[in-house]
Amino acid sequence: MNDGSITPVVRLRDLRRSFQQGDTTIEVLRGVDLDVMPGEIVALLGPSGTGKSTMLQAVGLLEGGFSGSIAIAGIEASELPSDRRTQIRREHLGFVYQFHHLLPDFNALENVVMPQMVAGADRADADRRAEELLTALGLGHRMDHRPSQLSGGEQQRVAVARALANRPTLVLADEPTGNLDEHTSDRVLSQFLELVRGEGSAALVATHNERLANRMDRVVRLHEGVLR
Repeated sequence: MNDGSITPVVRLRDLRRSFQQGDTTIEVLRGVDLDVMPGEIVALLGPSGTGKSTMLQAVGLLEGGFSGSIAIAGIEASELPSDRRTQIRREHLGFVYQFHHLLPDFNALENVVMPQMVAGADRADADRRAEELLTALGLGHRMDHRPSQLSGGEQQRVAVARALANRPTLVLADEPTGNLDEHTSDRVLSQFLELVRGEGSAALVATHNERLANRMDRVVRLHEGVLR
């Protein structure tokens, strides 16, 4: 429990999101409260369609339409203008999706360098950081390969390296191993958890897989729009 002396990386209070479908209002999030503390890896567990991705989009400041409070690293972000939200994403957040979304015309190293350059890093420093992360993920010999030349597990490890490239306060991962076979999924998750912990980042990981969720520090369950 947070004793109040440490600022949560994420603090959600009464987070709500609904969608209109014809004459019907669908309440996806119905008052979510959550604290994620520095360095903590939290599994957001629930079957497909329960709103896990919607919740991560809210925490990632990726779209509007939400009500309630979203504080990232102590900054109340729910009502900020888009340029300030972009700045918070760049400074504090990293993202891993179910599908890697790598840039197809760039090799693995360049895909990890790119977000650092956008954030203003020196190219030589960005190269060193990318090499460090890819080597830690067992891809030191694959850095000059494009995504089409990599296996699904290798592509997802590049995506993990990219998410951590700018040393985020928080990594948001949406079913990061959901499109991998069980053996590859276990390996990628092990490397993800080891690297996130080694970097000192926190993580909020959406998954429907209870076995994988139980490998994290804490499990919260999204059920009927609230956490249990």
